[in-house]
Amino acid sequence: MTAQILLIDEDAAERRSMKAAIEAHGHAVHVADTAHAGIEVFRRYRDAIGVVLIDAASAEGLNPTLIPILADINPSVPVIVGTAEGATETALGAVRAGAFDFLVKPIAQERLIGAIESALKIHRTSLQGRTPRRARSGSVSFADVIAASAAMSRVVELGRRAAQSAIPVMLEGEAGVGKELVARAIHAASDRSSRPFVPVNCNTISPGQIDEVLFGSDAATGKLSEAEGGTLFIEEISELPPVGQMRLLEIVQSGEISRSGQQRSLKTNVRLILATNKDLIEEVKAGRFREDLYYRVNVFPITIPALRRRKEDIPHLIRAFVERFSLEQRLPRTLQVESSAMALLTSFDWPGNTRQLENAIFRAVVLAEGLNLRESDFPQIAAQVNASRGGSSGYELQPAIHEQSPIAKVQAALAERAAGIGGGHSSSSTGFGASASGNVIVSTDEAGNVRKLAEIEEELIRFALKFYRGQMSQVARKLGIGRSTLYRKLKDYGIDPDDPQKDAA
Repeated sequence: MTAQILLIDEDAAERRSMKAAIEAHGHAVHVADTAHAGIEVFRRYRDAIGVVLIDAASAEGLNPTLIPILADINPSVPVIVGTAEGATETALGAVRAGAFDFLVKPIAQERLIGAIESALKIHRTSLQGRTPRRARSGSVSFADVIAASAAMSRVVELGRRAAQSAIPVMLEGEAGVGKELVARAIHAASDRSSRPFVPVNCNTISPGQIDEVLFGSDAATGKLSEAEGGTLFIEEISELPPVGQMRLLEIVQSGEISRSGQQRSLKTNVRLILATNKDLIEEVKAGRFREDLYYRVNVFPITIPALRRRKEDIPHLIRAFVERFSLEQRLPRTLQVESSAMALLTSFDWPGNTRQLENAIFRAVVLAEGLNLRESDFPQIAAQVNASRGGSSGYELQPAIHEQSPIAKVQAALAERAAGIGGGHSSSSTGFGASASGNVIVSTDEAGNVRKLAEIEEELIRFALKFYRGQMSQVARKLGIGRSTLYRKLKDYGIDPDDPQKDAA
């Protein structure tokens, strides 16, 4: 089936080569030599283009605003980014921004066409009305926020408190952690839930247009007016230019909005929820953000931790995304995630956070050929995990990694522990030993006396944390205790869940 592809590449020779390769497979190609020209072409053919290809291997690298701007024009069109070999930060930047795939140059023709065909399948799915929801729309409650970890439970608790008042809320956290989801939940739990929730991202609007988009003009209604009686969610508030900061400060102070050409100010009734992925106090110190505005809007800060800091949430997020996308794809039943795939996804640090995980699951569900999701359904993640383990210096696709069986993991962990104390049948005060016939936690000390229960309990908790890779919910479940009890014991024994063997006796 013929599709229209937009190719943005400043290298004329590269453009001709890739255009010829794509056209040889029956697709039509639009070309642009700059990001600005590419955006204009995309605006013109937003409903016809099925895939965007961006070259990020030039000296300037990837324009950080390009992918968000394309997503703002038409979020259903997948973006593929070409990077230079070893350009790790460029690849990660593309992933964080929401790229569907990335290709390492020089790109083999079959790899290029394979990536385009996969992306087109995603796009055709979106045209059927089942698009990946980069940000949920409609009614969202705190029940939609996955909070298996203590850190996210705290976020939900603070969010519920914030919903009971109309004070400004500042959501802090890296891109993709779910700030808009939390903002929508706060709005839905407030007494403004029946009124509009209006989001606006300062990072996707040119500085010259932000004032009009936010505050309106004689010719257009601004987002502030659209949110009257409800909630205005301003994302990436640090990118608001000085004039916009001054106008926002006036509104916060007086509750009134003035438009150019009008003598009288208008009263406004809007609840502000703001979000940033930068340290605003550092922006204040650098003179990029008004100090008086900072203290006006940073009244109720809520920090949403990065996904790598709350890995116990990952399995729950995976299951929720798989269930949702299986339903949206109208599959006969929800796909199952194989344990090796779950281990792979849990071991990854997710630099693009929840948004990246959601997009990875969506891609896997759409492209899945069986009833189970396997490691091979996540080639990008496997490649990056391999690279972080020393398997590769770049981001070329690697064969899927092979996880050990649970028994092998236990044996390896205990053997490693035993090797650290000299091996053999004896044990040190750590209590771990390994014999030729099996793996045990030693119940007697060197003098032959039964060891204290607390010592064995501490070791078992440390081992469980290492065995289940810090997934707190799973550790608590396997140990047969509640999560609150587990956290109390971690505090009592001084165990760092991120490094369970640290300070072990």
